[in-house]
Amino acid sequence: MKKWYHDYMEQEHSFDKKTMIGIFCLLVVFSGIFGFIYEFIFYYFNEGMDKFYWRGGNFLPWINIYAIGSLGIYFLTYKQRKSPLKVFLFGLIFCGILEFFSGLGMYIIGHGFRCWDYNTEILNFGNIGGFVCLRSVLFFGFSSLLLIYFMVPICFILAKKLNRKTFLILSITLFSIIMFDEIYNLLIARILNLPRASDIYKQIGFNYVSFK
Repeated sequence: MKKWYHDYMEQEHSFDKKTMIGIFCLLVVFSGIFGFIYEFIFYYFNEGMDKFYWRGGNFLPWINIYAIGSLGIYFLTYKQRKSPLKVFLFGLIFCGILEFFSGLGMYIIGHGFRCWDYNTEILNFGNIGGFVCLRSVLFFGFSSLLLIYFMVPICFILAKKLNRKTFLILSITLFSIIMFDEIYNLLIARILNLPRASDIYKQIGFNYVSFK
């Protein structure tokens, strides 16, 4: 394992296009789940440590902005992996910009709609409009280190150790399940006026964080 990790850090890795697609599919799945776990834990403390809150609008424990961020971080920092400081700073800046404009865009298009609001949260020093704060960008910087030095190597190991067909079936199947869940709740349920994950989960007693 030590030799493989040394090779990961020192050598350029060449995968065929289909295998790289499989790797990106896994990164999307893993990072979205990671984001859900982080918010699940954070909002437990933020809301007074008496209830757990479901975050995201899907049936599965997955949040899309973390998945989008992970791909951006990969493309920005993978070739800088010999410098943890660069990985940290590039990830921090990129994700801070992504979070700010994502939040601002939803606020403008949705006429005041927010998925998060740092105005009302703990540890919100450096808060800008409720869309981004110092705590959030620092977390994204550390998450970038986790992505490049832990999550990406795991995906590479799986791609190398598993049979290529098995790897692609596994990664694309997981990705497809997540994407169907996302598309259903984001588009299909709205267009066809069907129950969304949040509607069903609220009916059975799940707690949601509400922003005004």
